[in-house]
Amino acid sequence: MKKNLLLPYLIGLLVILGLTLLVYPHAAAWLSQYEQSKITGAYSDQIATAQPDKETQLAAAHAYNEAFNAGAILEANERKATGTGDTTAADGIWPYEKILAADSEGLMARLRIPNIDVDLPVYHGTSDEVLNRAAGHLEGTSLPVGGPSTRAVITAHRGLANARMFTDLNKVNVGDTFTIEVFGDVLTYRVRDTKVVAPEDTDTLRVEEGKDLVTLVTCTPLGINSHRILVTGERIIPTPVADVKAANKPSDLPRFPWFAIAYGVAVLGTIGVLGRMTWKERRRAKNNAASSEA
Repeated sequence: MKKNLLLPYLIGLLVILGLTLLVYPHAAAWLSQYEQSKITGAYSDQIATAQPDKETQLAAAHAYNEAFNAGAILEANERKATGTGDTTAADGIWPYEKILAADSEGLMARLRIPNIDVDLPVYHGTSDEVLNRAAGHLEGTSLPVGGPSTRAVITAHRGLANARMFTDLNKVNVGDTFTIEVFGDVLTYRVRDTKVVAPEDTDTLRVEEGKDLVTLVTCTPLGINSHRILVTGERIIPTPVADVKAANKPSDLPRFPWFAIAYGVAVLGTIGVLGRMTWKERRRAKNNAASSEA
């Protein structure tokens, strides 16, 4: 009996292993999004107790932007822009990492892109530590608090095995919207253009006189990362009522993990088939033994 069942058992084991490998990226991304949603869900509570208070933090951010409003230059393959304004010489300008710091880890804002199911915390800087878990604000560009002659740049990874983040940024189209929640303010931006540029094409990140802009950045093509996707939105004033109402609420992401149900059904189905085959084989062996004794 054991020899007769060896091949089916081996096939069943390979099927379960294959299903596990197939579902792993989805499960890892779901868990990552769950952890991110816990952070964004608690964001409003953190800013309520932040010190200095949110009004002081926002005022400091606007002062920083005014000192920096000449724009920024991002050298090829660099993760920190060089400002063409002067923040160090301006009176009362706080250090970058101290402005809009909702917690000790540098949580700055919340970014929502509804049509691609993105709801991400945004942290200071674009270090590996930041980008492996969330979106990062590019230091040297405007802080994401809005205002004329500003362009904040927010970047995130694309194509990670364990997180989606900006994987679908290429699916964002002109006319779509995204929203930034920052220390109680809700800013909505309508996408005005999308571009694919070479890393050395840094002019695309410059401030435009009088414009309130945010640019979302990620790498492309997947696995090669030789170019950058740039999605630029221009602020909608006033902020749509629906976005204001949706602010400061728990994330509705991740969606229900239907992949887990499908995986469970497939695994149980495979085990069921093997169990039935085992039962039939035992029954056949028992009948053969009874016939031999007769």
